[in-house]
Amino acid sequence: MIRTRRNPAALLLALTLALPISAATSSPAAASSTGTSDVRFAIPRPTGQYEVGRDTLHLVDVDRRDPWVPTAARELMVSMYYPARTGGSAAPYMTVDEARLLLKGQKLDTAFEAEQLAGVSTNAHLGARPIGGRHPLVVLSPGFTLNRATLTTLAEDLASKGYVVALVDHAYESFGTTFPGGRTLTCVACETVEKAPSDEAEKELMGKAAVNRAADLSFVIDRLTHPVRSAPAWKHWQMIDPRRVGAAGHSLGGNAAASVMATDQRVRAGVNLDGSFFAPVPVSGLGKRPFLMLGTKTQHSPGSTDTTWPRDWRRLDGWKRWLTVAGSGHFTFIDLPILGGQAGITDPTAPLSGKRSGEITTAYVGAFFDQHLHGEHQPLLSGPSPANPEVTFQNP
Repeated sequence: MIRTRRNPAALLLALTLALPISAATSSPAAASSTGTSDVRFAIPRPTGQYEVGRDTLHLVDVDRRDPWVPTAARELMVSMYYPARTGGSAAPYMTVDEARLLLKGQKLDTAFEAEQLAGVSTNAHLGARPIGGRHPLVVLSPGFTLNRATLTTLAEDLASKGYVVALVDHAYESFGTTFPGGRTLTCVACETVEKAPSDEAEKELMGKAAVNRAADLSFVIDRLTHPVRSAPAWKHWQMIDPRRVGAAGHSLGGNAAASVMATDQRVRAGVNLDGSFFAPVPVSGLGKRPFLMLGTKTQHSPGSTDTTWPRDWRRLDGWKRWLTVAGSGHFTFIDLPILGGQAGITDPTAPLSGKRSGEITTAYVGAFFDQHLHGEHQPLLSGPSPANPEVTFQNP
C-alpha cells in the first residue's frame, strides 16, 4: 500500500503540532486533553530576496472527465505564488474543512484541532503587487491524499527566489480540498485504490493517476501561458516566461513531474521528492532534459526496497542526480515535520530535524532550478557539501 496512506504513526509524530515532549508517546485520546491552544506555528521565512504574493485559481478542464468521478469534468485548485513587493494581507494556510479532513484521514482528529493546522502562519501576501520582468514557472504536485498546502514551504521559497509557482490540488485525490461555492471534495481516489484486489492492481491505479496528473499539469501550463479569448486564467500571466518551465512534486506528485516531462516538451526540468515511479520513465528517456531524484536513505538508496528508482535512473538520459538524505522519512520533503519540529517533536524513525528537512529540500530544489531554468551553475549540485553532511550523492 502507498506509504502516504499506511504510515499514520510516523505522521502522528511529524504532525504533533502542539504536544509537549512528555505527551508525544501517549495515545491520541490522551493527547487531546493536553493544553495546546497557545502554540503558534509558522512556515519558515523564505531564503530569497523577494516578498511573496499568492492568488488562488479554480480551473476546469471541460474537455476531460475526472478519472475518479466520470460524471464530472476535471477540476483543479491552484495556488499561484510569485515574487512580489510588500503589501497585502497574510495568505491562509488551508481551510478548516481541509485541515479537519487531513487530520481525520491520518487518524489524528482526536489529537489536534483543525483550527490550529488551518491557522499556520504563512509568508505570502494576498493581493501583493508583483515585481517586474518575466520569470520561470514551476508547477508543483503534492503527495497522494495530501492537500497542496503541505508544499507551502517549497512554493514560498521558490517564489522568493524569482519563480512563479503553480501549486496544484487534483480533485478527489486529497483527503479534502475546498472548491468555490462551499464544496470540499474528499478522496474518492483513496477509496478506489483501497479496494484494489492486489498490490499490482494498486500500483497500476497509481501509475494511471500519475499520468492523469501529468495531463493536469499540462493543462495548467496551457491556461497560464495561452490566454483564451483575452481571458487569462491568472491576471499576472505576463510574468511567466513560457520557455522556462519546470515541474516538481512529492510522492505521487514526483512521479507526475517525470510523467509530464515524458509527454510535454515545454517542461524543461523535473524533480521527484521521494516518489515511486508507478508510471515509468520511458525507455527512450526524457529527451536529454535534466532530472533530480531526492529521497530517503532507507527507501531510496541503491539496493533498497523501491526498485523503480534504479530502473528509471538508467533511463534518464540527460543531466541527472540521485540524492538521498540520512535520517529522513517520506514526509521530510514537505511541511509536516517542519511544523512538528517547531513543537520540539521528532519522529524516531526519521530523526532529521524539521528545520534541517526544510533547509535541505529548499536548498537542493532551488539550486536545481537555478541551474537548469536560470542557467546559473550551482556548485551545490556538483558533489557532497560539508554544509549538508546528511546528503549523499548516489551513482550506481
